[in-house]
Amino acid sequence: MDFKFTQEQDKFRQEVREFLGEELRQGKWQPSCDAWIQGYSPEFTKKVARKGWIGLTWPREYGGQGRSHIDRLIYTEEMLRYGAPAACHWFADRQIGGAILRYGTEEQKKEILPRIIRGEAYVGLGMSEPEAGSDLASVKTRAAETDDSYVLDGQKMWTSCGMFMNYLYLVARTDPEAPKHRGLSEFIIETDLPGITITPTIDITGSTAWAEVFFDGVRVPRKSLIGEKNRGFYQIVNQLDFERAGLERLMGNYPLFDAIIRYARETDWNGLPLCKDTLVRHKLAQLQVEFEVGWLLTYRVASVMDDGRAPNVEAAMAKAYSTSFEQHLASAAMDILGLYGQLVATSKWTPMLGMAPHSYFGSKGYSLQAGTSEILRNILATRGLGLPAAG
Repeated sequence: MDFKFTQEQDKFRQEVREFLGEELRQGKWQPSCDAWIQGYSPEFTKKVARKGWIGLTWPREYGGQGRSHIDRLIYTEEMLRYGAPAACHWFADRQIGGAILRYGTEEQKKEILPRIIRGEAYVGLGMSEPEAGSDLASVKTRAAETDDSYVLDGQKMWTSCGMFMNYLYLVARTDPEAPKHRGLSEFIIETDLPGITITPTIDITGSTAWAEVFFDGVRVPRKSLIGEKNRGFYQIVNQLDFERAGLERLMGNYPLFDAIIRYARETDWNGLPLCKDTLVRHKLAQLQVEFEVGWLLTYRVASVMDDGRAPNVEAAMAKAYSTSFEQHLASAAMDILGLYGQLVATSKWTPMLGMAPHSYFGSKGYSLQAGTSEILRNILATRGLGLPAAG
């Protein structure tokens, strides 16, 4: 297959690169791993919004650009390549806006989508709970319906960017008597409502990109419901394809990939550049091959989306493969750096701003986020290959 971009797409990529390059030259931020979820910069998001790059694929009638998913992936690729602090708008742009477009009311589309596009609505993801991680249908957070509202009670764990968001997308149980897959509904609410308590979850890297969110009699208006009541699980299945399809599963640590290659070229070992060592060259070559395969798998997902199909199998394949690559990258970087790889960013002796141990610590969770690798392989087996389900 001879895969090529159009002249317009090449021009768009160059435009994004020039913008990000100028930001770096001005010292506005420095590239970092997992900046798509840990790089919180409202100022940067506002600049991206003024460029018209949030909601690229959304209809023009709601403020979007009406562009292709390939175009959006080009923009995403460059954001990740430069390690840009895009966490403020990432989730709203990647999946929540799309959920509102597909299932939301006209009022929600006209009210929330323009706010996302202007870089004003930052949406955190409230899915997982203490006993409902991979098994999302086991959610216990309750949304009890009243005459004019829903009343929320419960708890969310690992709420993406929960500490920094002014909106929260969440899944709650609206029918406790129904089978667990049939009694869930989706909501989007503001985070300053009475009864909401947000507590940071500090992970092993020291990041506060996740949070616990507690709901104690939180009254939300009925208009907060997204789509059909009690059909939330079936709506979510489609949205998870978009969450799994992004290049952030392959390139979230691209600044480390770029840095370790430069380090191997510029660091001498026994009188020769480190990249001349056979084992180091082999590791870097293997990583490059794996990266190229993951890159093609992800662009395949965007192509499927442009064809108007849900990329269920394709997204599962891309995500399972890409998170494996990122774990290989973290391990290879630690091997190449040796004992220096154990030095965190606060040490004056650490190479590459401490990205290697940060990536290594974080990589253990990559195959859990947005669906475990085991679940994704089951999707590939049953829906992709047509194999029978167990039992």
